[in-house]
Amino acid sequence: MTAIGASANESAQSGAAQITSPAEVEVVEAVAVEAPATGLMAGDPMALGLPTFIVGSVALGLTLVGMVPAAAVGAPLAIILAATSIGLFVATIWAAVLGQSAVASVFGTFAGFWLSYAVLVLGLTHNWFVIPATAIVSTQELFLTAWLIIIVALTLATLRLPVAFTALLGLVDVALLLVLLGTSQGSAGLSKAGGVVVLAFAALGVYLYVGTASAATGGGPVPLGRPLLHG
Repeated sequence: MTAIGASANESAQSGAAQITSPAEVEVVEAVAVEAPATGLMAGDPMALGLPTFIVGSVALGLTLVGMVPAAAVGAPLAIILAATSIGLFVATIWAAVLGQSAVASVFGTFAGFWLSYAVLVLGLTHNWFVIPATAIVSTQELFLTAWLIIIVALTLATLRLPVAFTALLGLVDVALLLVLLGTSQGSAGLSKAGGVVVLAFAALGVYLYVGTASAATGGGPVPLGRPLLHG
């Protein structure tokens, strides 16, 4: 054991002696820095967050445009609870581990939105919150108003990102506003228009996902546009 240790020390000293110039040290450091990340420190959280966001959006949009009867408000909840909410929470943690604060903020916010939407629908249909029938509409208005405010704030926070991300969140704002107006005015037409906008931002999400998947499989990203705000 002593002989092996001594030999190892001699080899280490020999290797250290061979790197004597600052240029050689910089080369060694560059090689170390450029080592590819592995495990949790590798990959792109958007590869998970986008498709789970898209599928929940499609399910909600189709519900709003009338694919299922108006009374079947719980139709999209299986997807929203089991796929969208969980997928976005996982993507949020993944982004946070990578230090991608902006991505974690967006995914975490939408994970909260989808989960709270499911809880609202289940709570109202099963009377979990003991809300009287006369206050159901105002409860929905409260929910939509609160989320409209935070998503508008999130939209403004994306102005320094490529315009495709700002456009997606802007469409979410419009959809929330239309559904809010449809709820407060009892207008099926406005709610259906909100569903159309939901499907529109789902389609934009598909475009973003194609770019993410392309980059992940060795291809090039899709154009995302210039940021609206510079500096």
